[in-house]
Order: sequence, then C-alpha cells, then structure tokens
Amino acid sequence: MAFSKENRGNTLSGILFVALFSLAAMFIANFPIFKKLAISPLIIGILLGVIYANTLRKNLPENWAPGIVFTTKRILRWGIILYGFRLTFQNILNVGWSGFFMSLIMLGSTFIIGYFLGIKIFKFDKNTSILISAGSSICGAAAVLATEPVINAKAYKSVIAVSTVVIFGTLSMFIYPLAYQSGWIPLNPKEMGMYIGGTVHEVAHVVGAGNAISPEVAKIAIIVKMIRVLLIAPFLIILGLWLSKKANLSSKSSKIQVTIPWFAVLFILVAGFNSLNLLPLKSIHYIISLDTFLLTMAMTALGMETNFKKFKNVGLKPFYLALSIYVWLILGGFFIVKFLTHFFN
Repeated sequence: MAFSKENRGNTLSGILFVALFSLAAMFIANFPIFKKLAISPLIIGILLGVIYANTLRKNLPENWAPGIVFTTKRILRWGIILYGFRLTFQNILNVGWSGFFMSLIMLGSTFIIGYFLGIKIFKFDKNTSILISAGSSICGAAAVLATEPVINAKAYKSVIAVSTVVIFGTLSMFIYPLAYQSGWIPLNPKEMGMYIGGTVHEVAHVVGAGNAISPEVAKIAIIVKMIRVLLIAPFLIILGLWLSKKANLSSKSSKIQVTIPWFAVLFILVAGFNSLNLLPLKSIHYIISLDTFLLTMAMTALGMETNFKKFKNVGLKPFYLALSIYVWLILGGFFIVKFLTHFFN
C-alpha cells in the first residue's frame, strides 16, 4: 500500500517531487509569451513531466514511484471535483436554451463521431478513441484527465489525447478571430460566442479566441464553454454505464455492474453549492488557484509516466483522428449555431 507505515515517507516524497515540478510549471505559465498564447500551467506541466520521463526518470528512486501514481489517480480526482467552483447553474440561464443545446449537441455529436472514426476508420483501440474524442468534445486536457480513470487508460494514451487538444485548440485561438474579422464567418457577436464556446477545446483557448474578437463574444463563449464543462459529469456517468453494460454483454453475463465515477457526482454537487453564492469571491479565487495547482500536479505526474518508447507504433494516426474531429467542430458547429439561433428566436 502506498500509505502503509513503511511506504508513507517515500510516497510523500514522490508527491512532493511532483509538486515542485508543478510549481515550476505555474511559474513558467506566467511568462508573458505563455500568457499571451493562453497556454495553461497544465500544458506546461505535462511537457515538463514528459521531458523528465525521457531524460532523468531513471535516476528517480523506485520507491518514490507510488507517489507519482497516487498523483495521477487520487489528486487528479480531487482536482476535477474542485473544478466545480468555476461553475454555477446560473451560467446556463444566462445564455438560454440555445446555449445549453449548443453545448449538449456538440458534446454528444463530437464524441460519437470521434469514437466511430477512431474505431472503424483509424482502427484505434477503444481507450485512445474515447480519450481523443472526450478531449475534443468537452474541455480539452481536463476532460482527458477526468475520463482516464473511468476507462482505466494507460498514461501514454492520455498524453496522446492531450497533445491533439493542445495543437488544435491553439490553432483555434488564431483561426477563429482571423476568419471572423476577415468576414469569412457570417455570425453576429452572440452567435460567434456560442460558436467558439461550443467548438473550441480548452477553456483557456476559448478565453483567448473570444477576447481576440470582443468582450461581448468572449462573455457568451465562456458561458457556453462552462456549460460544456458542467456536462462532463453526466457524460462520465453515462460513459461508465455504457462501458459496464458493454463489458457484461461481451462476457455474456446477465448481471450488469454499474460503475459511477464518484468524483463526477461530487463535481455536480460542488457546482450546485457554488451556485448558492455562500462563499466570498476571495475564497472562491483561492479554491480555483488550489484547483489549478492540483490539476497541474496531475498533468505533470501523467507526463512523468510517459516514455516515448510507447509511442513507436502510434504514428500520426491520432492527429489524423483529431483533425477529422476538428473539421466536424468547425463545419458542424457553424450550422448547428445557425439552426439553434433560428429555432429559439
């Protein structure tokens, strides 16, 4: 056991080691160039972790390894739970039904299309297809992190999924504002906000793309994006139910064992509590800062568990899958925005 009497000290040493890397990631994320590109400490953390894993990891005391694994599993889940303090149920009311259905339709359709393409066209394994599709359809790296423990995916598969999110989410920060300001996207500010919020990967990418156009677009985009984030909890519950049913059917078992991720339920409860506005804004700010640090630790530890040798047989197929999903997000998202705004007006 990681925290048995004889192992406790080594496990804590491993956790502290990850925490030091994470502090470095948060410090680097405050450099002007990274702030301008809206690159979060989560992304920098995983990069630092991957660099370490493929250079100096062999020098790490083996009995510290359980601390790294603990961070990728347990600390990750608490990071997802505290993510609920970034949301309120009032967010949904602020954009109306069109914003809610934009988030719901884009999440569901993107995940289904991505999973189908991954399994049937690109011949990926189930876990890689799910992680890439979840990252693209919900909220980028945070969605990959939240989905990984539900499907028990290997660390390197999560890194592959996060890599695709970073590439195409970062591209969106430049492509969307440029296309809109050039007149190539015929949408009004509210529609453009829904479009960005419903189709761009990371929250940070949404903030960057929205603010590059106007404060009005950014406000709508962030709210729609946060609705997508809020939907991660029911998504994980449904995913757990579906995978449990599928596993039992394949084993010809008549009894279906349902696995509901407890951290997804607590995520909703935390968002509900936050909606009551019982805590002062200063306290919420501190909690969000703590949450960012915990998620950065999880991403850093994930990187530390990733060795490039595991990527030998993967090639560029993950990026082809992510590109296919990205094309759907751009084209499908545009027509869904136009349909919903026409339907609810």
